[in-house]
Amino acid sequence: MKTILLTISFLSVTFFVSSPVGQMFPDLQGETLDDKTMHIPNDTKGKSSIICLAYSEDAEKDLKTWYEPAYDKFIAKTELMSDAYDVNLYFVPMFTGTKAAAAAGAKAKMKQEIQADIQPHVLVYRGELDAYKVPLGMDDKKLPYIFVLDKTGKIVYVTSGPYTEDKMDEIEDKIE
Repeated sequence: MKTILLTISFLSVTFFVSSPVGQMFPDLQGETLDDKTMHIPNDTKGKSSIICLAYSEDAEKDLKTWYEPAYDKFIAKTELMSDAYDVNLYFVPMFTGTKAAAAAGAKAKMKQEIQADIQPHVLVYRGELDAYKVPLGMDDKKLPYIFVLDKTGKIVYVTSGPYTEDKMDEIEDKIE
């Protein structure tokens, strides 16, 4: 009986710790492709936000699958329709450890390769990974992680991996 209770207790703690839903998104400072410094969640408060993080080349490839569909659903429609979504959307390639030195070159390459209308939504992070990896449950470096934040910066939904319509539908359901 004691073993069962300890197992249940361990699983509950593991689940609780690994899920960032309900927590505030940790402060993340990055730079847009046009050199504007942003602080998430402080600079995104007042609107729901979708923050997409990737900290490896594999994850960045899958992150790119989100660019166009997320932009088209949440941002492009805003410019055309007054009753569309009013959200912040940021794609954040993370350059950490020894790869932080490569951020400037990668940023210049992104400016050339990413569509002009999506560029304001790309935020380059340069720094340590520890403040994000464990608190946000970003266990698999091969996956991008997508976080939906409420208007205060609290995490209300998390998904990971390449874009799918089902994931987009879940995100859409969580937007205030």
